[in-house]
Amino acid sequence: MRLYSMPSSGNSYKVRLLAALTGQSLDRVDCEYGSAALQQAKDQGALPFGKLPALRLDDGTTLAESNAILCYLGEGTAYWPPSRTLRAQMLGWMFWEQYNHEPVIAVRQALVSYPHRAADATPDRLADLLDRGHALLSVMEDHLATQDWLVGDAASLADICLYAYTHSAGARGGFDMNRFPAVRGWLARVAALPGHVTIDG
Repeated sequence: MRLYSMPSSGNSYKVRLLAALTGQSLDRVDCEYGSAALQQAKDQGALPFGKLPALRLDDGTTLAESNAILCYLGEGTAYWPPSRTLRAQMLGWMFWEQYNHEPVIAVRQALVSYPHRAADATPDRLADLLDRGHALLSVMEDHLATQDWLVGDAASLADICLYAYTHSAGARGGFDMNRFPAVRGWLARVAALPGHVTIDG
């Protein structure tokens, strides 16, 4: 399988992380923003929705959207819950990540990290994202205060999915992670999973 991946992106990282945790080998093509590799991938039609990540299967089928790719790679592994109810709860967190968490936590990180986004990083927008992000992290904090993992009693795709941008929320996004001890404990548990790799690993 060939993974078209943006090295600095949490959406790409979550796919690389799951592959590492489950021992699945991927032929990785790094396509950082503005790179010739990214333009080539677009020209070749390798990105179905024009964005990263994308996973090209051995039969030539290409999958788009990070969380859909997680489901493909995760089904049948230890990160795929055994019951329909747990799987539905897992998907609920994954939908929440893309609809609520990522547009705030990841966007603030992008605005302060990428030079080409600097023009959009107005003080008002950054302040708004900071407030909204802390509210979203509070949702996770309240949930994780009573259990080790987001769903059930073991790590699932939901944890891999939400780890990607949450683990860098403080360093890259400027969020005050000291306010969220349960989230920090959960981040440490994910980082301790056998096979864990860092975003630049």
